Amino acid sequence: MPHLPPPAPPRRPALLLTGGSGVLGRALIEELSPDFRIICLRHRTPVDDPRVEEVGADLLEPGLGLSRARFEGLAADVDLVVHSAAATNWKAAPEAIWRANLDGTATMLDLAAHAEAPFYHISTAFVANPLAAEEQERFPGAAAYLASKTAADQVVREAPVPGAILRPSVVMGDSVTGRIAGAQGLTRALGAIVKGQVPVLPGEPGARIDMVPQDVVARAVGDLLRAGVTGGEYWLTAGSQALLQREVVDVCLEFADRYGPRPHPPRLIPLESVHRLLLPLIEGPSFPESLRRRFHTYAELLLVFQRALPFDSSLGSAHCGTAVAKDDLRRALVRNLAAWAAGPAGPRRQRQARPALQPGSAPREMAS
Repeated sequence: MPHLPPPAPPRRPALLLTGGSGVLGRALIEELSPDFRIICLRHRTPVDDPRVEEVGADLLEPGLGLSRARFEGLAADVDLVVHSAAATNWKAAPEAIWRANLDGTATMLDLAAHAEAPFYHISTAFVANPLAAEEQERFPGAAAYLASKTAADQVVREAPVPGAILRPSVVMGDSVTGRIAGAQGLTRALGAIVKGQVPVLPGEPGARIDMVPQDVVARAVGDLLRAGVTGGEYWLTAGSQALLQREVVDVCLEFADRYGPRPHPPRLIPLESVHRLLLPLIEGPSFPESLRRRFHTYAELLLVFQRALPFDSSLGSAHCGTAVAKDDLRRALVRNLAAWAAGPAGPRRQRQARPALQPGSAPREMAS
């Protein structure tokens, strides 16, 4: 009896990913590569991952800057599109942020339409945090980012292709290793608390700082894709489990105990006082330039990233990953700080560091 050749492995759907070199993009590759053949569009920064195919393209050019034949070939090959690329540098010109986030989304929707592929738009939960007029004037980069992401969401809703909008909050490092693909503004702010470089912070002690580990966000996205969900809006947030600002500060101070005397806790200043007193003070000529820039950056981040009421959260709902608990987030934050401290931006050891917390443990003051 002749031996039949083994059956060919099932074809993996082709997934076109933008933003593959970013923090969430790297986590998405890790999560999705076993189930999908990933094609990454890249402009300047190579993804440099053997699990993906790379195509040089420009989201701001018609047809991605590709020849007509290359564009049509790419569209014929693609089964679904995940658009994770965005302009997140708030120091860029507002018009550049708008163009990248709105026009880039429209270009990718055009490709999805040619491919007849569902479209998954990585937005941000902070579209629910519109800035007041005074904040928009003082922080034009953050204002442009939020407004452009809000406009891009609407473009996705109105597009002629099936589309799902996915809204993560602050994406922190991996929940197990603490590692993150790139420097995050909020990570630098937390590191400055550990180093005792932040005498004051804008915001109420009870304001929520909604952060979710990158692997938790990526798993939720992966579950939605694998389940064939092609519509709806999903909030990939900690929601009611988000850490309060005072809890985040306490974790940072406890972590700082490993490296030397605990820094003096930063004073938390209500937002009204920040606008009325503190920001006008530091913008004056007598304030040191380095400290002015640092506080301005932290104020911009925290004004956007803190929230009085909890976000809605879709984590743990059908086909949308697993809900997070406050203790999980504390442990993840400690691991993120440990990964940061091991890097070049970490604190100089003033004395022998205390033994690292064991995986699954929490800081003494935070243990339940």
